[in-house]
Amino acid sequence: MSGRGENAGSASSEWVTGSAPQRAALVGLVTSSGGRTEAEQSLAELEGLANAAGAEVVLRFLQERPKPDPATFLGSGKVELLRAACDEAGADLIIFDNELTPAQLRNLERETHQPVLDRTQLILDIFARRARTREGQMQVELAQLKYLMPRLVGSSAALSRLGGGIGTRGPGETKLETDRRRIRHRISTITKQIADVKRRRAQLRERRQEGMTPSVALVGYTNAGKTTLFNRLANETAVASNALFVTLDPLIRVVRLAERQEILLSDTVGFIDRLPHGLVAAFRATLEEVTEADLLLHVIDVSNPEHERHIEAVNRVLGEIDAQDVPMLLVFNKWDAVTADERLRLKARAPAAIPLSAQSGEGVDELRQAIMQRLSLETQRVTLEFDEQDESDRQRIARLYRHASVRSHHATEGRVSIEADIPRRLLGRLTAVPVR
Repeated sequence: MSGRGENAGSASSEWVTGSAPQRAALVGLVTSSGGRTEAEQSLAELEGLANAAGAEVVLRFLQERPKPDPATFLGSGKVELLRAACDEAGADLIIFDNELTPAQLRNLERETHQPVLDRTQLILDIFARRARTREGQMQVELAQLKYLMPRLVGSSAALSRLGGGIGTRGPGETKLETDRRRIRHRISTITKQIADVKRRRAQLRERRQEGMTPSVALVGYTNAGKTTLFNRLANETAVASNALFVTLDPLIRVVRLAERQEILLSDTVGFIDRLPHGLVAAFRATLEEVTEADLLLHVIDVSNPEHERHIEAVNRVLGEIDAQDVPMLLVFNKWDAVTADERLRLKARAPAAIPLSAQSGEGVDELRQAIMQRLSLETQRVTLEFDEQDESDRQRIARLYRHASVRSHHATEGRVSIEADIPRRLLGRLTAVPVR
């Protein structure tokens, strides 16, 4: 999982130092609980993140130790070795596969004579690049400011680095050169603006719910194929890429699954292992499309050997945003890239999951049928009687025409008889007799 972001090959000065991409050294820790294999897999994912930020990885550095050193994360001897290895490889940036404390960050920069980032800063940097809408930019800025606030205390070095390369850009960078009071004021301002966005989203959602069209949200690990599936279902051309975090701002489209059977489908930001808590909190207004959905489609790249860890990471984030109780349908994407033995194992583990290939379209019709069944979009034929002189009955007739398939309409002496196929999920709302 090491794709480059779009336009990475022609990075502007915003993404490079001088005339070439920054040369990054990656640092990870091998602990007794995780082991070397897990540490190497995590470092490989970190390389994908570094590539997405426009860096060229020139060095991987792993240390075995039961827990991080409180002062320098690595042991003092290993820090000296890291400094020498960076000099030899020509690295001009060091990225740690963990979150560093403010003290560790300062001590490491002093000892290595190199700018140091941690995993959280790198993800924030990628989000700063990907955010296209004003809402997305505000959310990234809020997460950046909250993350950097404790790291600015007594750290003039941190301020002097801003504006140069990876980990330093984003809509909030000029604000970080102010004192803590002004930063707090900026955080307060953005929080209020995001609250306004949240209120507007809630109003739009209420209007959509009045229309009684069910909402379905795509969730999954970054690069699992959500946007490709979104394009396939919605007949859209949203940007899909092997790069990480291409989709930040939610896309919502009306998708017709069958005659008079529609859903509102949303494509959301991809999750990742150890997604920064501050980023989850900042994007809560956007992620409410997930928490308020009638059904989640958890898209899983089953061709990835790490897909089980990815499933756990997605479930953790869903728990953080209180969406763990939303009904979910598992979607095994990239099924055509899985061996026959692995298919048997996967189906035994999750027999209700829908196997498909979003790229080729194989299995997508079965997914549409599964969505209709889970949302009770299948219909029931009923006959209803109305008084055409009654205003509330006339409104019920109008709703029936909007949300059901009317088979016959007969009017006799002021009475109206309508036979219609009604989605089962709407039976109670469309057939209920109003209190007069």
